[in-house]
Amino acid sequence: MKIFRLNKSDGSLAVPNPQPSSSHASRKPGNKQPKKGKENLLPMKTIIGATPGCTATVLLCLLLSMIFWRKKRHSFSIRKSKERRKASPLPDQLCQCFTLAEIQAVTNDFDDAFVIERGGFGNVYKGFISRIKSEVAIKRLNSLSQQGAREFWIEIQLLSQLRYVNLVSLIGYCNDNNEMILIYEYMANGTLRDHLYNTKRNPLSWKQRLKICIDAARGLDYLHSGAIHRIIYRDVKSTNILLDEQYVAKISNFGLSKMSPISMTNFPLTTVVKGTFGYMDPEYYKRVRLTEKSDVYSFGVVLFEVLFTRLAVDSKVEYSQISLADWGRKCVANESINESIDPFLKGKISPSCLRTFSNVAENCIHENGCETRSMNDVANRLELALQMQEIEDVEQNCQVSDGAQSQVNQDI
Repeated sequence: MKIFRLNKSDGSLAVPNPQPSSSHASRKPGNKQPKKGKENLLPMKTIIGATPGCTATVLLCLLLSMIFWRKKRHSFSIRKSKERRKASPLPDQLCQCFTLAEIQAVTNDFDDAFVIERGGFGNVYKGFISRIKSEVAIKRLNSLSQQGAREFWIEIQLLSQLRYVNLVSLIGYCNDNNEMILIYEYMANGTLRDHLYNTKRNPLSWKQRLKICIDAARGLDYLHSGAIHRIIYRDVKSTNILLDEQYVAKISNFGLSKMSPISMTNFPLTTVVKGTFGYMDPEYYKRVRLTEKSDVYSFGVVLFEVLFTRLAVDSKVEYSQISLADWGRKCVANESINESIDPFLKGKISPSCLRTFSNVAENCIHENGCETRSMNDVANRLELALQMQEIEDVEQNCQVSDGAQSQVNQDI
């Protein structure tokens, strides 16, 4: 069906011609009128046709800018990271994943003959892994221990990113069949605690003890300010300071460590209180506020432990001496340090060195945490104490040599 419109005037289907407008009437006959249909659409078509090309160009520019910016940022981060990190003789190994079969082969299926340390966390085995051509320490975590899966993965995350001469290197791990196993570089001389209290070992000399303390302080300082992130160790004690074949000390066991951006160095972390009683900072467990000062306090207890060869908490002594931190503080205040030190060390420490060392230890466990030194300051002061001891040793040797020469001259 078709519908037509009738003309109003005569009833036909013809449409009357449109009346010319005034603008049309004023135009000259020779002038051509623009064709509205096609010519007016040309600019629109041009715009529409150009839009995809412009959009693609803009997107390409944005993409290239983003790639350039990310590369520049990445290279800047790498450069800053290299600047922050201190040189280490350790190879730049990646954290490797080992199969349970490999670990069982190395330890003869976890034979007790390979055990070098036992603890509540599990056993540590000594082994040799042929594919890396290195002796290793293999820590097999006990599923019933307090160090669970969370601590296991924290240690892997932290140590796989860290390489420093005073930190024990994590070589790899195994997580097969619900086993949680960590593989570290082998530390031939065990823990500092073993050397302090194991009577089967020869006692450490004073200079050995000083150097061990300096190494440990440098390791903690690196965690606090030398790595990409600020790391608060949270469990400083003589058991967690290991010694290699040359008696270089290295910090180990990072399961309780807390990490935060370097930009938050001056901000305390609110966290669940964890650590070892006797070494723990009172401000930390009272206020539940964790800072680098908490590690400094614990290290001060280790310094007194090295000097006195006494446990951090000893229930076998009189009540006033149970806490090593309190006892060391009193000895410094009463100037009775020389009477309280390890009998093996008496007469072997120069007065200036002993005074400097004991003051550093006392400052670490200062009741006012704001007055506590940083680990960098602690390490520098300990190095000064070592220099004082070496100068004293040289002077004594010269005196002995001069005395011997005088005796020879008299005999002649």
